[in-house]
Amino acid sequence: MRVSVLLTAVVCAALAARGEDAVRRAAAPATTDGRIATYEKLSRSKPEDAHYKNLLAGAYIQKMRETTDFGYVDRASRIVTQVLAVEPENYEARRLRSEIELERHHFAEVAELSRQMIAAAPDDAWNWGTLGDALMELGRYDGAAEAYQKMVTLRPNQSSYNRASYHRWVMGDARGAIAIMQQAIASGSPASENTAWCLVDLGNLYFKTGRLVEAEKAYRSALTTFNGYYPAYAGLGRVQAAQGKFNEAIESYQRAQSVVPMPEYAAALADLDERTGNKGEARRQLELIDVVDKMARAGNEKTNRNLALVFADQDRNLGRALELARAELDVRGDVYTYDALAWALYKNGRVEEAERAAASARAFGTPEPAFYHHAGLIAAAMNKKAEAAKYLERALALNPRFDLRQAEIAENILRSLHAR
Repeated sequence: MRVSVLLTAVVCAALAARGEDAVRRAAAPATTDGRIATYEKLSRSKPEDAHYKNLLAGAYIQKMRETTDFGYVDRASRIVTQVLAVEPENYEARRLRSEIELERHHFAEVAELSRQMIAAAPDDAWNWGTLGDALMELGRYDGAAEAYQKMVTLRPNQSSYNRASYHRWVMGDARGAIAIMQQAIASGSPASENTAWCLVDLGNLYFKTGRLVEAEKAYRSALTTFNGYYPAYAGLGRVQAAQGKFNEAIESYQRAQSVVPMPEYAAALADLDERTGNKGEARRQLELIDVVDKMARAGNEKTNRNLALVFADQDRNLGRALELARAELDVRGDVYTYDALAWALYKNGRVEEAERAAASARAFGTPEPAFYHHAGLIAAAMNKKAEAAKYLERALALNPRFDLRQAEIAENILRSLHAR
């Protein structure tokens, strides 16, 4: 899943108070780069008008979403800070500030900012959305449900539907999550990247529940919607790996990696290269993961649950994996963080602590195969054979090829449990 679940372009959200028609006129350039160029020009020509500055900040945030270059968030932040220094109550800028802090994972702060915005404008759906997003990341799911329901009631569109889908998924309702995400896609968005992201997320839901054909179709639709969309290439790589099309999977992951060198892409490529006999390339991918970690350390990055999972999967840098997962829990308390913590604890031999964290990850029945795989291995390590078999069977029932390496491990452990 995406780190931030926001989907509607901020430029459109920030303009809602000026009316839908005004939004469409202002967002006339078809591409994000076009909007940035337009708003930079307008900001220079009318420096006294905060409205154009806010538009530019929103376009920068959208550009970050498309590239994962967080330098654009920093640019947006500087603009919003300048606007609020002159106009502390500027509504558009305050909205953008919530978005910026979400991207920075300051979830408790976003929850407070959103509540302040709701007090000022209770009928603005966007503020309910950011509140729900923050609460989801903090693991406060009842409050998130109330916020999202309010958002859907006020504005049933792609932005609210995709949030409702995510909440349904976490609460264990795969069928409902898929149906609502289909609604989100059908609703459309002024920004094609937003719809592409929804298609990728739909593909992820299909993949995790073993519907590979539907998953592949969703990922390919995302690429048609937003050309070169790297998460869609990564999704295709997962499907192709599950189908045994290893060379095609390598090509897809390489395309994703050429845009954004995420550690999980390098990890997938390392497994695929190892499987196809390219050990030198597999080592290079592992080295790339270590470079990413070194850069994170240099940048004083203390949290990264994705990297923690990668290291735990690979049985290396396990102390670092636990360090990252524990630090993540200080920032967010959702089921995904508890799962990463459980896996890191298990790989560090702390199985009783791992069992407790895994129970928190499974608290709502979220249909994530990895959650049950991790719980199964933890239970097996504690000699709880019946529980271990139950969890591993659940993981493989969701998708028997949920991961190139881990699914095989699950099968082997389950086979050994049944043989005893």
